[in-house]
Amino acid sequence: MNFAQKAAVRVVLGSTSRYRAELLRRLIPDFDQRAPGTDESALTGEAPEARALRLAIAKAEAAACGLQGALVIGSDQVAELDGLILDKPGSAENARRQLAASSGRTVQFHTALCVLDTRDGRRYTHVDHTRVSFRSLAAPDIERYVKREQPFDCAGSFKCEGLGISLFERIDNEDPTALIGLPLIALARMLRECEMDIP
Repeated sequence: MNFAQKAAVRVVLGSTSRYRAELLRRLIPDFDQRAPGTDESALTGEAPEARALRLAIAKAEAAACGLQGALVIGSDQVAELDGLILDKPGSAENARRQLAASSGRTVQFHTALCVLDTRDGRRYTHVDHTRVSFRSLAAPDIERYVKREQPFDCAGSFKCEGLGISLFERIDNEDPTALIGLPLIALARMLRECEMDIP
C-alpha cells in the first residue's frame, strides 16, 4: 500500500473540543469532527479510570455511526483527587473551589483514547495516567488565574497549555499531550497499526 492510499482513509475526531483538534493537527492536517452526543454521567461505583475509558469508547462508537471506511477517534479525561472525580467546573465559583482543594496536593488525570476502525470493526484503546502536583495556592493566586483564563470547560479547572502551567510544582507522565486531552504518542501508534504513515 503506498502513501497516497494510506493517507486516503477518512479520519474523524469524535469531539468538538478545539483543544483536541489542535493536538490532532500535529499528526494529521485534514480530518473531520463530529459531536458524539454521549451521555457523560458517571455510573454508581465506577472508578475514574474506568469512566474515562468507557466514555472514550462510547464517543468513538457514537461518532462512527453510519460511517464506512473511516478511523474514528474518541477520547475522554477524568480528573481524580483522593478518589473523588473533579468534573469540568462550569463556573468561576466551582473553579475556585476545585483549585483551592487541589492546592499543595496531587491530582491524577486519566486520559483515555479509543480508535475505531470502521473498515474492519477493530478497536484500539489506551489510558494515560498523569500526576499533577500543585503548588500551594493562595486565594489571590486562584482568583487572578480564574479571572484571566476562565478554565470552566476543563477538568481540574486549569489549562496546562496556557497559564495553568504556573499553578504546578511538577507533572509526572509518559506523554505531555495527554494532559491537554489527547495522548498523541499512543494515538500515533494506533494510527500506524491501522496502516497510516505517521509521520
